Formats: sequence, structure tokens, C-alpha cells
Amino acid sequence: MSSGSHETAIDEIVARCNGDIRGALKALLLVNEQLETELAQLHAAVAHGGSTGPKRSVLH
Repeated sequence: MSSGSHETAIDEIVARCNGDIRGALKALLLVNEQLETELAQLHAAVAHGGSTGPKRSVLH
């Protein structure tokens, strides 16, 4: 992702939060927590040689 697209993404996130920077940061932190949880689950599944569940794709 280029610097310009980062700026655009930031502008879009802030706009979705009605200009509330704190709200945008909170939303990003929540999304990051969810992604970290999913990553940990994938690591655990790979470490144990198992799948991620019935017919669930590893990549969304």
C-alpha cells in the first residue's frame, strides 16, 4: 500500500466515524484485536496439523 493510499484509507476511516479521531482509533484497535485473534487461531491450527473448522477457508 502506497503512502497516498494510506492517506486515503485514513480519511475514509475517520469519515466513517463522523470525523471522530478517537472513534476511528478505537475502531482500528478493535479490528486489529480481531485480526490478532484470527491469526493466533490459524497458528494454533497449523501447529497442531488441524484445520480451521468445517469448510472454513483459511483466507477470507
